[in-house]
Amino acid sequence: MAEEKRPVKITETVLRDGHQSLIATRMTTDEMLPIIDKMDKVGYHSVEMWGGATFDACLRFLDEDPWDRLRKLRDGFKNTKLQMLFRAQNILGYRHYADDVVEYFVQKSIANGIDIIRIFDALNDVRNLETAVKATKKEGGHVQTAISYTLGEPYTVEYFCHLAKQMEDMGADSICVKDMAGLLIPYEASKLFKALKETVKVPLQMHSHYTSGVAAMTYMRAVEAGCDIIDTAMSPFALGTSQPSTEVMVKTFQGTPYDAGVNQELLLEIADYFRPIREKYLASGLMNPKVLGVDINTLKYQVPGGMLSNLVSQLKDQHAEDKFYDVLKEIPEVREDLGMPPLVTPSSQIVGTQAVMNVLFGGRYKVATKETKALLRGEYGQTVRPFNKEVQKKVLGEDAEIITCRPADLIPNELPKLREEVGEYLQQDEDVLSYALFPQVAMNFFKERAAGFPAKAEKAKKAAEEKAAKEAAKNAPKAPEGPKEVVKYVPASAPFLGAVPGYVPAVGEIPPMAGEAPAVPFAPGQSAEGQCSVNGAALNYQVNCLG
Repeated sequence: MAEEKRPVKITETVLRDGHQSLIATRMTTDEMLPIIDKMDKVGYHSVEMWGGATFDACLRFLDEDPWDRLRKLRDGFKNTKLQMLFRAQNILGYRHYADDVVEYFVQKSIANGIDIIRIFDALNDVRNLETAVKATKKEGGHVQTAISYTLGEPYTVEYFCHLAKQMEDMGADSICVKDMAGLLIPYEASKLFKALKETVKVPLQMHSHYTSGVAAMTYMRAVEAGCDIIDTAMSPFALGTSQPSTEVMVKTFQGTPYDAGVNQELLLEIADYFRPIREKYLASGLMNPKVLGVDINTLKYQVPGGMLSNLVSQLKDQHAEDKFYDVLKEIPEVREDLGMPPLVTPSSQIVGTQAVMNVLFGGRYKVATKETKALLRGEYGQTVRPFNKEVQKKVLGEDAEIITCRPADLIPNELPKLREEVGEYLQQDEDVLSYALFPQVAMNFFKERAAGFPAKAEKAKKAAEEKAAKEAAKNAPKAPEGPKEVVKYVPASAPFLGAVPGYVPAVGEIPPMAGEAPAVPFAPGQSAEGQCSVNGAALNYQVNCLG
């Protein structure tokens, strides 16, 4: 009997996580717009194009309004669902926000064109998902909650299934296993997705990164075990710290029960479009070849590749590279002390930096970062295991007040105060949300916008001039190779002599550059050399005055 067809669906990430992972989220809206008509005809399940770090990068580095990007892409994608990444109570920023800010951000995101909101919490604390989930449901959006996948003793298949069931019960329309570091290996993916499929009824999605080299194989096993949707990126912005290639995964499943059924010819044309953009960022240095390979240490030490590179950088700054393996041994100890959080942003940075502090600065927790203190106070939420009480006491003191409720319950409404602070710079309702997430960056952007973006205009003018100069140099006639022509006798009509410094035409000769010939005549024995054009061809010349 023929196997039942179960086509895998594709979420394309090239407009968000693909370039966020490889070029620090620097792809501009103008680079995206020319290709979206073709992308809209592929047959994607969705295109992820907003959220994550795109918001910050638009305001901070690109002088772009992220809301304007969303509206433009919404206008272009007539048939494809648009998707964003949302950090639960952190929205797209780096702290917990009041519920009124979270609700308003969801409202405006959907009003401006988002269809699917992927909501995750770094600690897998479902309490931090509640407000964003309810707001998305209220606005008619698709709620996709995400499990932050990680390794460690508490993180069993049973744990993840329990988490998925909680998410389904709170209203999730689909659930994503979000493996930010590429730690889920293929046969473990088979076990996990088989169990998840037996636990929940909603569609399941898989998100991974190619950092450890196993993501494509993991996708295959996940799909075979019941995964419905996979995240992929067009090949010019795939692999390395990005996702598996869209074209490769589509071709892999072709002719199987999981055939995605998308237009592969269009995929090739789309890849051709993005290839010069990739080359541009490679040439500029923004795309570092180091992020394009496989970092096997990710699997060896069971920590994300980015976390390892951060450790190396921190130790190098302290001239303590020889302490690298001491820090690696300290990481699991610190992680255990801090409640075994998933090693994802921001907890991976908190654990890694504290491990460095413990090794370098005279003993464990003699120096603690403010983020370590905040985590131990409960400001980020509840961890899978209790904190080490002795460490908590040492870092915070005997009488520190510990947060045990949902952290946002302690944050009063913020929107009225934020609107007042934005004041005269408010040009659209959404501006208050940009300001809420990145106050200083947004205010700088608002001031530039009010002035007509002079810095951006100057930068664009300079870029255009440089491009024109390169084109001119590229199209200029090339001088023939070999020795210079030595001119001993030149007839009066020789046209190129008008370009020779010091040449004065003979009486009765019409100079080719009338009125521009130099006033100083040649003296006997004087010579001149250079390059000029004769009948459209470049000529290297040397002229000797024989008297």
